[in-house]
Amino acid sequence: MSALYTMDVLRLATSLGDWPRLAEPHASAEKRSVVCGSRIAIDITLDDQDRVVAFGQDVQACALGQASAALLAKHIVGRSAAEIEEARMQLTGFLAGTVDGIGDWPGLDLLASAQKYPARHASIRLPFEAAAEAAAHATGIARTR
Repeated sequence: MSALYTMDVLRLATSLGDWPRLAEPHASAEKRSVVCGSRIAIDITLDDQDRVVAFGQDVQACALGQASAALLAKHIVGRSAAEIEEARMQLTGFLAGTVDGIGDWPGLDLLASAQKYPARHASIRLPFEAAAEAAAHATGIARTR
């Protein structure tokens, strides 16, 4: 277990205050894990090219879920819904053992050792699942503007 909770993971987990919820997002999504009880709410605003320009979140999760949410938040601005969905799929496949690499989202390699601990997977996936849902919804809304 100590391989999971490294100093880098714990530092990330404490940085969540940098991304408070947005007052008027284009879309929001909330996800909850029945496995561990983690919960995350994500807000996203897109520009006219459907790229994230503003991001906010509220995270109630273990240190691994918090670290995953921080990694998502640090690198989501400028990303498209397709890029966020690709990161979600890559992370999910890696944790399940069906994909070799954890993907190219910066920093996710810090969570690679969690692959051996299935009980932690849901919390790690949650931020990317909520972000992919919010981004897809925001893209749909943006197209009707």
